[in-house]
Amino acid sequence: MNLIRSCCSISLFSFISLIIFFPSLISSQACQRTCGDQKIHYPFGSGLGCGDPRFQKYITCDHDQQKLIFTTHSGTYTINTIDYNNLIIYIQDPSMSTCSATQPNKGFGLDWDAPFTFIDDNVFALLDCSTTSSPLYTSRTSVNGSIVPLCDNEGAPICSLLYSCPAISTLNLPISTCCVYTPVDLGPAYDMDLKKLQCNSYASIYSFNGQESNPQSWKFGIGLKYRFSVKNDYPSACSVCERSNGVCGYTGTYNSFVCNCVGGANTTSDCYFSASWSNGVKILPLQISKFASLR
Repeated sequence: MNLIRSCCSISLFSFISLIIFFPSLISSQACQRTCGDQKIHYPFGSGLGCGDPRFQKYITCDHDQQKLIFTTHSGTYTINTIDYNNLIIYIQDPSMSTCSATQPNKGFGLDWDAPFTFIDDNVFALLDCSTTSSPLYTSRTSVNGSIVPLCDNEGAPICSLLYSCPAISTLNLPISTCCVYTPVDLGPAYDMDLKKLQCNSYASIYSFNGQESNPQSWKFGIGLKYRFSVKNDYPSACSVCERSNGVCGYTGTYNSFVCNCVGGANTTSDCYFSASWSNGVKILPLQISKFASLR
């Protein structure tokens, strides 16, 4: 009898120890690895507590539409693709002009503290602009002190090609109302405010797709480079977590790292222990009361 009591005491002690030393195995929300047909990898996440907290307010999963979305102060945009190898996201502004559609638009802006910058290949063309727009045709001082124009005179061929698009050609506007915009960083406010620039719409091209003279083949959208650390070193803890079939996340007041495992359990390391615990013999509350009664 003493042996039975001793075994039961050890089992109960072991169970209580698990609760004390592995509180993060308590079930929480489950982070998803996909959103619709798009894969989600660090630093992005499917919702609160998933991915890197610095990116959570900008990129998340619209669970109703099953699409990844990008949000800034200027609006909400669909993410077409994410190039994880080159750290680039490609977003689509549904109200910007393309070869197949044109409509009025307020512009596009990044939050000043957002961990994103425009890729070098991104070209903005402002359409239906006032030819007397002072902010548009007046040069400004750049960050390094040099004088740069907001409109690139060498971009005229792009305007001509855009105005050959069926949708844009219906505007019946002179080519002088098109401006190839060279924002670099969109200025101190990271804004392309079309109202202030006195333009009615814009088109953004992130790739000419090897066919510079054929706008029908251009890739319209906005390419944004992202950084998740100063050196862009992939966090080692996250790598271990993902190798164990987990999803990197965060929790608590200080956004401490957690590894989110299948079923919603969080650990502070990886999902190997969680998997073995989930597949093993679980001690149920009823069994705990039996152990206690034997003591």
